[in-house]
Amino acid sequence: MSEAKILSEKDQIINEISLNSGLDIEKIIEIFPDNPCSEGITETLTKNGDISEEIVLNVFSSISRLNYFQSIPEDSYDFSFTKKISISFLKKFFIAPLVYKDENKKSILLLNDISFFNQADDAAFYIGLKKYSLAFCPKNEIVSFINSAYDQSDSGSADDIVQDVEESAEDILSEIEETTDLLDDTASAPIIRLVNHIISRAVKVNASDIHIEPYQEKFHIRFRVDGVLYEMLSPPRWMQTALISRIKVMAKLNIAEKRLPQDGRIEVKIGNQQIDIRVSTIPTGFGERVVMRLLNKSGGLLRLGELGMSKNIYDIISSLIRLPNGIILVTGPTGSGKTTTLYAVLSEINRPDINIITIEDPVEYQIKGIGQIQVNRKIGLTFAKGLRSIVRQDPDVILIGEIRDQETAEIAVQSALTGHLVFSTLHTNDSASAITRLSDIGIEKYLISSSVKAVIAQRLVRVLCCNCKKEYIPEDIEAETLGISGNRLKGKTIYTSVGCEECVNTGYKGRMSIYEIMIMDNEIQSLILKTQDSNLIQKEALKKGMTTLRQDGVEKILNGITTIEEVIRVTNG
Repeated sequence: MSEAKILSEKDQIINEISLNSGLDIEKIIEIFPDNPCSEGITETLTKNGDISEEIVLNVFSSISRLNYFQSIPEDSYDFSFTKKISISFLKKFFIAPLVYKDENKKSILLLNDISFFNQADDAAFYIGLKKYSLAFCPKNEIVSFINSAYDQSDSGSADDIVQDVEESAEDILSEIEETTDLLDDTASAPIIRLVNHIISRAVKVNASDIHIEPYQEKFHIRFRVDGVLYEMLSPPRWMQTALISRIKVMAKLNIAEKRLPQDGRIEVKIGNQQIDIRVSTIPTGFGERVVMRLLNKSGGLLRLGELGMSKNIYDIISSLIRLPNGIILVTGPTGSGKTTTLYAVLSEINRPDINIITIEDPVEYQIKGIGQIQVNRKIGLTFAKGLRSIVRQDPDVILIGEIRDQETAEIAVQSALTGHLVFSTLHTNDSASAITRLSDIGIEKYLISSSVKAVIAQRLVRVLCCNCKKEYIPEDIEAETLGISGNRLKGKTIYTSVGCEECVNTGYKGRMSIYEIMIMDNEIQSLILKTQDSNLIQKEALKKGMTTLRQDGVEKILNGITTIEEVIRVTNG
């Protein structure tokens, strides 16, 4: 639709918007764009929030007699158009091409503005569409579809980009620049595209870390997916300096300093996802080694019931987190999901009548209604110093990211004994070992006995991919290792991992927690006063019916959720 045509229908557009929004015609005339085909009507009318996007698009639909989709219908779409038209053009004019794999279906170009009909025709020409219809759709739906299309298309694979870098080796470092949306930056310098592809690919497969490791002849790029490292790419070693320099520029690190470890941070946008990346570099014999920890801020926090725990475990934890005071410890090695569990706990008990304050290193997610303090050792804000101030803030619940030293442990114990509910973590292999660790740190046995209410040990097991898992009959030695009797196997189906495209050939998709909860009853409290031997404490807890990590893992195996190998892997030691 030309500008002249739009202006000729300007009065009708304004009248209908006024009728539907209740806004004065004079107010709409005042904000209506002078050059609609340059500025766009939808963006201009809705930016102040007085007029909703839905009202504007419904008016456009009525005037132009085109359909209005509130959401993009689920279907099998052909994303080959991503090779023919740039993502920046489609995003600039908010045009989403719905090209169906079924050739009998007519393609649809979704628009967000009546002013951009000409640009839609241009898009159809570039893509090669001869027959198509137009329709209107909300901007966020269009942008999400465009991002998904370019993310899922196979254009610009890592190997293609590496080849492109090899062909453009000269002056690579001079082309390094900042990016906003990584998906928008497909036409930048090859080394930039390679870095963007690595990060985008990591986010797509839900990797938690990216490892860039230099060796004598090559350097390897590995992703940690569901707790296990997989090699993804091995570019020629000469690319190492350029690629690491690009990452250091993004993280605002000193690219000239290669002799000392450095830490930085990158915040990037990939489509509609906000990704926080913590970058760590260390010098090695073959150059700098880089590890990037990825944190997807767009993902919502998991609730307690979404962690995969059995009903019995859920009921125990639900009752523990509602105690009026005491210390509840969550233990396990790095990467075992302790922080996720504690955030889920805080979300569960977070209410307007409770004052919750946390001190963390780092603050991984912001939780509405909770005061969160970031440890900063450079200025002397340690766990102990922050905790000393927190207790003067009248808290009901305190979360300490980790108990690392005697001073922090002592303040945590005193807080628990003076009426606060304290949550924290320790790095121990099982629940009983937490008592030994506190004693080794320097806390008196009688204080441990009176302040600690429960210790929750946990691990993460990978969940089988539903698309490719297959039935499996375990060997006797495997069943014996896990303590699974023949009676328990009757009527149960055990599965093993295979691997397919959907799970990136790993055989697993996602992770789930297994738990061991030691509740400090009178007998265990009395035993702690006599000994700090974790084996004796564990035996007493088992007598009381405590479910071990391995026993909880066996339940997941028998329910077809994970594999024997996975439970053995995470519970050994």
